[in-house]
Amino acid sequence: MSFHQPDHIRYLTFESFAVRGLTHAVFTRVGGESIGYLTSLNVGLTVGDDPQTVARNRQHAFNTLNRTTASLSDSWLVHQNNVKVYESPRPAQQQYPEKADIILTDNPEVTLFMRYADCVPILLYDPVKRAIGLAHAGWQGTVLKVARTAVEAMQTRYGSSPSDLRTAIGPSIGPDRYEVGPEVVERVRSAFGADALTLLPQYGSSTHFDLWEANRLTLHQAGVQQVELAGICTASNTQDWFSHRAENGKTGRFGVLLALEE
Repeated sequence: MSFHQPDHIRYLTFESFAVRGLTHAVFTRVGGESIGYLTSLNVGLTVGDDPQTVARNRQHAFNTLNRTTASLSDSWLVHQNNVKVYESPRPAQQQYPEKADIILTDNPEVTLFMRYADCVPILLYDPVKRAIGLAHAGWQGTVLKVARTAVEAMQTRYGSSPSDLRTAIGPSIGPDRYEVGPEVVERVRSAFGADALTLLPQYGSSTHFDLWEANRLTLHQAGVQQVELAGICTASNTQDWFSHRAENGKTGRFGVLLALEE
């Protein structure tokens, strides 16, 4: 895992994804044009930012990796486990993307793009079938096992073998900052059974949820052997990342980009 800042845009890459024919980045909040609580590389359109500023921020991010924004293919995140497969880029005239927390493609003309602020970015790459995926897992997506659904969708769509997949878990809220209430605790216990004990650590009198370990475990149980973990807490590092929890909901969204190259 490495940070890069070739110009004003600062972003992170994973070692296991640093291969020929693949482009990826987890963009920090550094290097954009947004101001105030959205400073500065906000790529979210639903957080009170000027749409033209967001468009320029996205353009800056894509330019940094030599991708065209015409290839941008994203989704309307709904904290579920719906899958959207992009055979071609999302049409520019389509005002709203489809609802999905998992997006896939095997087309180099498509650039997968998602937005985050504490939820878990999950990147998937099949070097054998030449296919990629992005997933978004908050606590709801995590207990729905979005990571497993993404693996299964790549198996179904592209014939991927889970053992071939390279996956990465990006910056998100860490276990020490993610206190949860009884409803979440019950859902975690129901979803993970005996494993829930290790996923719900105690910090004093508070119960917390380890999203990193829950999603890593889910990937391993789905047959994935290669999981690279950023291990960076967004709530503890707001100089680099937007954090819904740490900034009391008044924050932007950072972007994750994944694309195949010809």
